[in-house]
Amino acid sequence: MNDKTLKKKGPIREWIETIVVALVLALIIRAFIIQVFYIPSGSMEPTLKIRDRIIVNKFIYRFREPERFDIVVFRYPGRKPGEPKRDFIKRVIGLPGEKLVIKEGIIYINGKAIKEVHPMNRDYSNYGPISIPADNYFVMGDNRPNSADSRVWGFVPEENIAGPAFIRIWPLTKLGPIS
Repeated sequence: MNDKTLKKKGPIREWIETIVVALVLALIIRAFIIQVFYIPSGSMEPTLKIRDRIIVNKFIYRFREPERFDIVVFRYPGRKPGEPKRDFIKRVIGLPGEKLVIKEGIIYINGKAIKEVHPMNRDYSNYGPISIPADNYFVMGDNRPNSADSRVWGFVPEENIAGPAFIRIWPLTKLGPIS
């Protein structure tokens, strides 16, 4: 080897290369693996509060389907052409192929009441009966009286789901897993 092939990089070039590599890795991670989301409304209270920050696993649903009670982030399904994309967060209640009815705030799946053990603000509404189409999910907020959800705008197609929320990172006093 000659001196030209062993030529040292200048410190500015090293910094630029490091920054470019870090940016590319950050973009790849954000696009395919995890992403931070901000909670803008009270539709998931008391589980998630306004201004909480959460991390969503954008990778896991490549290996498994969304499950009942997963808290998921998804693109709003009622978006019209030209409107900005909006991300929503709700809890999966109904799965593809199921029949769902709500009577006095109690959710029945295929004729059987489901047991919800997560904290929520219950309402006493009635809805349905409906059949959930293949590759679609029925989602609801935990703040049922104050949540625009599948009862208002319909089903969430599977391709709209970014992934499940799995950890709250803000506020630091509530840092930890989300259930």
